[in-house]
Amino acid sequence: MTRQVLAAACALALAATALVLAAVSVVIHFPRGLVVLACVVLGLAAGWHGLVRRGTARVAALGAAAVLGAVAALLLLARDPLITVAIVGALWLALVAARAAFRTHVALADAEPPQRPVLFFNPKSGGGKATRFHLEREARARGIEPIELTRGADLETLVRDAVAAGADGLAMAGGDGSQAVVAAVAAEHGLAYACVPAGTRNHFALDLGVDRDDVVGALDAFVDGGERVVDLADVNGQIFVNNVSLGLYAEAVQREGYREAKIRTILDMVPEVLGPDAAGMHLRWHGPHGHEHSAGAAILVSNNRYRLGRAVGSGTRPHIDDGLLGVTVMGAPRGEGSGGRGLQRPWREWTTESFDVDSDGPVAAGVDGEATHLDPPLRFRIHPRALRVRIARSHPGASPSALQPDGMWDGIRVLAALAAGHDPRSPQPQVAQGPSRVPSSGPTRRDRAV
Repeated sequence: MTRQVLAAACALALAATALVLAAVSVVIHFPRGLVVLACVVLGLAAGWHGLVRRGTARVAALGAAAVLGAVAALLLLARDPLITVAIVGALWLALVAARAAFRTHVALADAEPPQRPVLFFNPKSGGGKATRFHLEREARARGIEPIELTRGADLETLVRDAVAAGADGLAMAGGDGSQAVVAAVAAEHGLAYACVPAGTRNHFALDLGVDRDDVVGALDAFVDGGERVVDLADVNGQIFVNNVSLGLYAEAVQREGYREAKIRTILDMVPEVLGPDAAGMHLRWHGPHGHEHSAGAAILVSNNRYRLGRAVGSGTRPHIDDGLLGVTVMGAPRGEGSGGRGLQRPWREWTTESFDVDSDGPVAAGVDGEATHLDPPLRFRIHPRALRVRIARSHPGASPSALQPDGMWDGIRVLAALAAGHDPRSPQPQVAQGPSRVPSSGPTRRDRAV
């Protein structure tokens, strides 16, 4: 946090210095200095755009900032080299300092380590990460009891048996579907939970602030880790930690061969879902203004809102403790009760505490990336502050997009708050709502067998 404070303060001070010096050049070298001032302002704007975007947009924006800085230097270098170096140097150092200030590494609340922690690990997840990183041995070295998922074993039964035997901390090394099972039981009993990124993509770990490249280090969450309290969500009583997809992706994951050729399978599905002869998914839902719609290409309901677009951190959730579901509808749904116009954009996004989807039959769904069918009506609910998560002190502690601003003015506000010693986007110390907030296992829960 001290480094972030210094970086934020330096970014603001250097940006102000560049602007002031450019303004001085206007007076001293008018009208040439007026062009220099314009180059500095536009250079800061372009550089900022490059900081918060990715891909070609980042390269183009940073390239534009470099060109503008060069133009400013050429205009003044022969007349006033000292002020030229100062302006261009302050401009680029401000951008570097801002970049450093927005790097996520937040302070977590102190927490007593559990006395009888248990690690459940799937030796096949993530191409055998648990075996490759010797998680069983590493867990024992930290006083954590390892329990391997064997063929035919039911994960939820194993977890509940461990709790009945006195476990007071539950960790899972496996994919997000398995993480949801362990997290649900931990939340139900108010126990500490740790996510060990031993799956393939580890989306939940990323949004929690667990370093996905430090599988073994994640075990330190139960040694001297800090704590944050996050939300969980459920559909028809079935807990999920990331999202539930309906439509194009959900239909694709049902197809044979999807795991081996994901992109090809999804592309093959497009004509069926979006083509002129597409029959539609026969899903009915209500938008944020209460109008009823039939679904487009896909519906994504997430445990907190995802950041969409091309900005840095897109595809992650800035927060996982907002107490709201994120709903995104892709495609062009046909509106019912909306004046016949439907939705004019190819996608729509909003947040809500609950969301219902109805259909005339079972609905194909991808729940945390796992194929299943759900009986309608589908009732999505959020469970605020339901899960006590432990995270290793060396890990970021929040999502990569937690500190990424939504725009320039938002970025200035965040930098000012950081410079003042406040972290406006880090997870705040909270108290879990308690086990009654999370539904216990029911007939709609998935059985996890290896």
